[in-house]
Amino acid sequence: MSTTALHLASPSERDEHARLRALAADAAAELADADADAVLAWAARTFGDRLAVTSSMAESVLPHLASRHRPGVDVLFLDTGYHFEQTLQTRDRVAEQLDVTVVDVRPRRTVLEQDAELGPRLHDRDPGACCALRKVEPLRRALAGYDAWVTGVRRAESPTRAGTPLVAFDESFGIVKVNPLAAWSDAEVALYAELHDLPANPLLDQGYPSIGCGPCTRRVAPGEDPRAGRWSGFTKTECGLHGGPAADEREREAS
Repeated sequence: MSTTALHLASPSERDEHARLRALAADAAAELADADADAVLAWAARTFGDRLAVTSSMAESVLPHLASRHRPGVDVLFLDTGYHFEQTLQTRDRVAEQLDVTVVDVRPRRTVLEQDAELGPRLHDRDPGACCALRKVEPLRRALAGYDAWVTGVRRAESPTRAGTPLVAFDESFGIVKVNPLAAWSDAEVALYAELHDLPANPLLDQGYPSIGCGPCTRRVAPGEDPRAGRWSGFTKTECGLHGGPAADEREREAS
């Protein structure tokens, strides 16, 4: 595998990053104790159609909440080629039932093309490289058309996410990152989904509290960490989308 040259930001890009960085810092202070609706109202008001939501299609709480403040909002779905059929069905239900625009974001290579170039089952040999090619790089391309990215990352999900802020500037993607559900518990997510009768991935009720690509996700035993079923047997705990500079390096190594 070859490496790629590191992109050097132009003066205009640096100016724009500085503007967004300052905007995020001001919002982080202003909204430090705000609820999810207040955070999303600010994001919709500030960024308009330059705002995107990402969803793994485990459940649809975030797309629903965002659509209340930005009807028709773009919801980016990373279509890696390895998803469970139940996840794809949930994506289709979200597109049909919610006031959002689901956008499938795909890797440059199909699974067959990747297998031919890098060997089969890269996810078994180097899951970090596979995530970099099939998640991080495609999302980087997709987010180039937006100024702000709304995620469903929550502090309760894992120790690595315990410090998640409501608003920050993502240095890796050069974009404002909005995490309106950061303070929500699992119970609050489940209650909101029930109250609004939202589409949910049936795998959630089948022992999969954290759902990723099929080859890298297993059922979780009672009492296990909810994310223990992701990349089982590896020290890897994140796909790289929320990993900062280390994820950038992994992406370059995989390209």
